[in-house]
Amino acid sequence: MRTLAMILAGGVGSRLGVLTQKRTKPAVPFAGKYRIIDFTLSNCSNSGIFNVGICTQYRPRSLNDHIQSGWPWDLDRVNGGVRLLQPYLGSIESDWYRGTADAIFQNLDFILRQRPDVVLILAGDHVYKMNYDVLVSFHLDHGADLTIATLRVPPAEAHRFGILETDADYRVVGFEEKPPHPKGTLASMGIYAFNPQVLSDVLTADYSLPGSTHDFGNDVIPRMVTSHRVYAFPYSGYWVDVGTIPAYWQAHMDLLTDKPRLNLLDREWVIHTRSEERPPVNIRDGARVERSLITDGCVIEGTVEHSVLSPGVVVRPGAVVRHSIVMTDAVIGPEAVVDHAVLDKRVVVGAGARIGWGAGSADGMYAGLTVVGKNTRLPDGLRVGRDCVIAADLEADVFGAEVPSGTRVPAR
Repeated sequence: MRTLAMILAGGVGSRLGVLTQKRTKPAVPFAGKYRIIDFTLSNCSNSGIFNVGICTQYRPRSLNDHIQSGWPWDLDRVNGGVRLLQPYLGSIESDWYRGTADAIFQNLDFILRQRPDVVLILAGDHVYKMNYDVLVSFHLDHGADLTIATLRVPPAEAHRFGILETDADYRVVGFEEKPPHPKGTLASMGIYAFNPQVLSDVLTADYSLPGSTHDFGNDVIPRMVTSHRVYAFPYSGYWVDVGTIPAYWQAHMDLLTDKPRLNLLDREWVIHTRSEERPPVNIRDGARVERSLITDGCVIEGTVEHSVLSPGVVVRPGAVVRHSIVMTDAVIGPEAVVDHAVLDKRVVVGAGARIGWGAGSADGMYAGLTVVGKNTRLPDGLRVGRDCVIAADLEADVFGAEVPSGTRVPAR
């Protein structure tokens, strides 16, 4: 059985704000040492799928540098392996990817050359663990043209998803993409198993239709429900689309419980990644760490509570980091406080500064969270309120004494 996995990893991820100012969403760091795409790549490797194409587009350099030959996921192979598929300009045909279906359509020649029995189409920006072999077996056993992985979502969240209706045999009899008034709670996970020839036929037909947005959820799947054998594969494990700052932050907080639903310690299903060599964590005299994930190379001299720290983070004496995500090589100065915040790589928080200051509101732009972009330096004593967004690459001299809650500080 030859399975080809095609990972869609070219999205802008605009809802993550400054975290995707310089990188595509699948390349955003996660859980201290990983990138978001590591979960999909590790699912492929752990499922025995070693032929993978990755469709990239928006700001791909960080993602390309991370994946390279694919060796951390055992994808550096002579036959198969990983291929990065970017849009190109040619004399006859080519263009930017204009939708999820268009990204696959533009790579149909690559897909068909692999001669797969099943084509998996996966999103590169979801956090979950899934054995794709079970999905493929379900697809083949039901003689499906298309199988959609599904899960139940809360009724209040259903409008954010493609919602399916099925019969008693899991055959899909109705599909609506992000309906304002959902008829149910069975949601598409954006994970598809296709018969390769059917995939080629439906994408070719879609490309000829005027007005199509060339998107699986909006265009391709609704038509296939009435003309092909479409089935729903039920999934009940942990899965999250970390596409917003509150969802991204909450997924990290979920890891800090004593029995997290996403178990990163599971040696039967290892999440692989490319990581640089760093020394062990150094927790110094007077430091205090409580219910947190601390990655290699960190130096802790202050207090860290309910937080996730990426490699090389330094927390100086008297500093407090609580309910926050702090990325690689950030420095929290002496007596500074970082509370309910997300700090990107190499952010420097000056001595005595307060990030996430004041009461704030859960109804704010980012549910009370403050986000600071990569490389920005915050001066000593600065007060930054809640629901603030501070762009990347800002120097300390652009700030006054206070950034009020709800403020956006744009790039210069």
